[in-house]
Amino acid sequence: MSFYQMVDVFFVSKYAEGELAIAAITVVLPITFLISSFGMAIGVGGASVLARALGEGHTEKAQKTFGNQIILTLGFILFFVSMGYLFQDQLLRVFGANPEIMPYAKRYFNVLLIGLPFLGWAMMTNNVIRAEGKPKVAMLTMVIPAVSNIILDFVLIYHFNFGIYGAAIATSSGYILSGSFTLWFFLSGRSELTFTPEFLKLDFSLVKEITSIGSITLVRQSMFSLLAVVLYSQLNKWGHVAFADTMGSSGGSHAIAIYGLIRGFTLFVAFPIIGIMQGLMPIVSYNFGAQNGQRVKQSVWLAIQWTTGISVLLFSIIALFPHQLIAIFTHDPDLLEHTPRVLQLIFISLPAMGIGFIGGAFFQAIGKPVPALILTLARQGLFMIPLMYIISHFIGLDGVWISMPLGEILAGTWAGIWLFLRVNRL
Repeated sequence: MSFYQMVDVFFVSKYAEGELAIAAITVVLPITFLISSFGMAIGVGGASVLARALGEGHTEKAQKTFGNQIILTLGFILFFVSMGYLFQDQLLRVFGANPEIMPYAKRYFNVLLIGLPFLGWAMMTNNVIRAEGKPKVAMLTMVIPAVSNIILDFVLIYHFNFGIYGAAIATSSGYILSGSFTLWFFLSGRSELTFTPEFLKLDFSLVKEITSIGSITLVRQSMFSLLAVVLYSQLNKWGHVAFADTMGSSGGSHAIAIYGLIRGFTLFVAFPIIGIMQGLMPIVSYNFGAQNGQRVKQSVWLAIQWTTGISVLLFSIIALFPHQLIAIFTHDPDLLEHTPRVLQLIFISLPAMGIGFIGGAFFQAIGKPVPALILTLARQGLFMIPLMYIISHFIGLDGVWISMPLGEILAGTWAGIWLFLRVNRL
């Protein structure tokens, strides 16, 4: 999934509109992420209810849960997609689209809105498929859109010169393919769950159960979009000041484009850490339930060792070869001049990122959702966003850049303390 933005940015930067297109993609993706988060939250909440029902042999409850998930997902996603069409100018402005970026952002956003209902559906059903014990099928729902996006970007941008419009078609097509694949899975009889009309109506006791579990996921995912709103507004403001002498009114767009290039790297380096985190959780849950505290300690320590080792390795590559890495994605001389230093600065916090993720995963695994949620939200809400306002007030654009690694380090340290104190009690 992290390839989505990296591939789009690569092709529009190398073979299309360049800096403004990068900025437009950077502005739009948090909006699509926020809308699709409703599907993800309903999927996570419903999968928990559904899996327990299947395990207990309550097939009818499982069918009802799935029916409620379908209605909730389609209702929420279609509502927010409609709002996206009706209020797209206001929405894009809130997420940082200045007058220069706006035309590109609208072209990209309008096409993505076509595919968003399919993405929301895919996010929901992906969790249901995993709850049924079919992880390979669930994996394909993520792999199919990533591969199709790469192929279509190459064809539409490189060969047909469609620019950002081609990037939007490729991404939206990936969403549609992913949603269509999961729809085929359920219609083909490969699932225990079916589209039975009698179950396609809301049961408010089930809705309450689904939303109570899924709301944690929704809040966590929403924080990424809230951070984007604050970050892009600050980049617009201080980028205009920092690059006033060389770029004039384009300084804000340039700052957002710099972050657009870096964000792709952020997603890419985070996924091995997230993989370790997801692998750790069932081991911790099982051994915590079995009261095998020593095994839990060993697992947590091993996960910290691996995430730290991977983080140090990745940061070393970034620190040594920042210009070469950025040059893969752009030939723009201004971006090549300003982005490498920011790339090095932001990734100083990589080792702390791993500890922060492990801390949140540990508390979720032992059935403590409140500490897990607090640690997850602290990264953006308690540290990054306040620091962004405070530090930038004194040193401008560099303060915006510094707030991100500093917030990551503080959040990781706090998670590490909580983790150490709790694990030592085992």
